[in-house]
Amino acid sequence: MCGRYVIARAVGDLVAATGAVPDESLGEDDQDRLRANWNTAPTTDVPIVLERLVGGDDDGELVRELHVARWGLVPGWAKDPAVGSKMFNARSETVLEKPSFRKAVRARRCAVPANGYYEWKKEPGKGGRKQPFYIHPEDPAENIWFAGIYEWWKVPEGTELRSAALRPGRDGAGSTWLLSCSILTADSPEPSEEHPVLTELHDLHDRMPIPLAPEHVADWLRPGEDEAPQLVDMVRAEAHRTAARWVLDPVDPAVGNVRNNSPELVVPQRSLF
Repeated sequence: MCGRYVIARAVGDLVAATGAVPDESLGEDDQDRLRANWNTAPTTDVPIVLERLVGGDDDGELVRELHVARWGLVPGWAKDPAVGSKMFNARSETVLEKPSFRKAVRARRCAVPANGYYEWKKEPGKGGRKQPFYIHPEDPAENIWFAGIYEWWKVPEGTELRSAALRPGRDGAGSTWLLSCSILTADSPEPSEEHPVLTELHDLHDRMPIPLAPEHVADWLRPGEDEAPQLVDMVRAEAHRTAARWVLDPVDPAVGNVRNNSPELVVPQRSLF
């Protein structure tokens, strides 16, 4: 699964990496809307990259955009955005059938950038204590692009909600909409002699977030309902190959408190062993 991750990239870096056009909420005068977050938790505002057709479904122009979304999908039919606090992950095996996710995965797929993510492992014989690990690419300049889905939720009139993921006027009627997202997950890999990190991931947790292989990012983002089942199968099949280039570092247990948020959280704590 993925319940905490790191995103510490500037708008310009993400734009350069993807060729995306920043949404107006990420204008040059308000860069703090994408400030570094070393302990990103569900319901936090996070960057996502998506593609959409502008100017009509049949003859529209395909545009790639960088947006801010709230992490934790809020389906269009939800009565309260609080449901998103439990829907920050979507199981890839059932995402096409679950009412909360099936519309989004067929029509609204996105990529969620991250420096890396955290996972906890129970330590034998230590009273249930769990050791946090930071999982990340070996090259600190490299991004992980999680396979994600997104949704728009119409904010009822009179509802108070503070988020950089709010957008006015999507229906031309003065309404306000909340953009939210979820990260797809898959089974962790089987142990591998060729790639020891896959064995480490297997021992760490039975689930993992799905990273997009660089060559499949464009395929995943492209709007289209008919291709959704094949795309889900593809990214799930490629997840372990992409993860084979990761590194797992034990880090300070302070990451367990979401109030702690600094670069020190990802510093390897080798002295613990």
